[in-house]
Amino acid sequence: MENTMTYLGIDIGGTKVALRAENGTRSQETVFPWPSPESTAHDDLAALATQVHALLAATPGPVTSVGIAMPATVDGAGRVTTWPNRPSWTGLDLRGALHPLFPGSEVAWADDGDLAALAEADAAGCRNLVYLGVGTGIGGGMVVDGRPCPGPDRGSCEVGHMIVDSTGPRCDCGRRGCAQAIASGPATLRRAARLRGTTTTFADLGQGLRDDEPWAVAAVQESCAALAVVVVNLNELTHPSLALIGGGFADGLPGFTDRVAAAATALSRPGHRLAPVRAAALGGLSSLRGALLLARGTHSGYGVPG
Repeated sequence: MENTMTYLGIDIGGTKVALRAENGTRSQETVFPWPSPESTAHDDLAALATQVHALLAATPGPVTSVGIAMPATVDGAGRVTTWPNRPSWTGLDLRGALHPLFPGSEVAWADDGDLAALAEADAAGCRNLVYLGVGTGIGGGMVVDGRPCPGPDRGSCEVGHMIVDSTGPRCDCGRRGCAQAIASGPATLRRAARLRGTTTTFADLGQGLRDDEPWAVAAVQESCAALAVVVVNLNELTHPSLALIGGGFADGLPGFTDRVAAAATALSRPGHRLAPVRAAALGGLSSLRGALLLARGTHSGYGVPG
């Protein structure tokens, strides 16, 4: 008998949204950019509704459940407390906003970093790991005994806001020395530009690494050293079996994960096992894959009853 269960995963980002509907062996997928950064939450939700309806028009049967990966901070009541990339969403009743989009469907959401970690754990067949996603920010999470830690009822695992240098550069959150302020893509490119003495693009940085240019190596090495501190600290707390480095920025730079691994090894304690540090498997698909796991009930998050 043909599977009539349709699951919808939505990965909401700061600049774009990815959607994927799965029904048995069939799937439909689309990616669309948000309206301008100055758009209102109402505009964003209208654009989301248009794309959802277009995708589902080509999908057989009603949607059984929806999983949403969210970069915003959402409290237990379903209200957005902060989202720097889309400030108009702050204060939005997410629960109330989503219900009209998916009448009759179970809807759940969770932090995009937590879901990315869950998806990477699923892909790796590993029940205990830490995942760092390096891009515009530093995302990621921990999976302990097959479940995200600390869990949706206690908030997300904000690995990017672990302080690795209390006298370091100021983060967007207002504190100094967060891993994100040192090791994110924009932070690394700013450092590279200072060391090089001119504007530096991602392509410039990648070529500089391939050519072993001192400015490129130094800029990336500082980021990898900060990420290694995060990996080692999480290793001391949770003793994972694996540490994965992903995200578009890390994936696109030669030798990035190897540098993190070497820096973490240098910080390890004799007699204490350090989790192997490897490249993540899913690239930019990790949060979307995690959203689908959420829709399928593999992980529980906050939700809207059907």
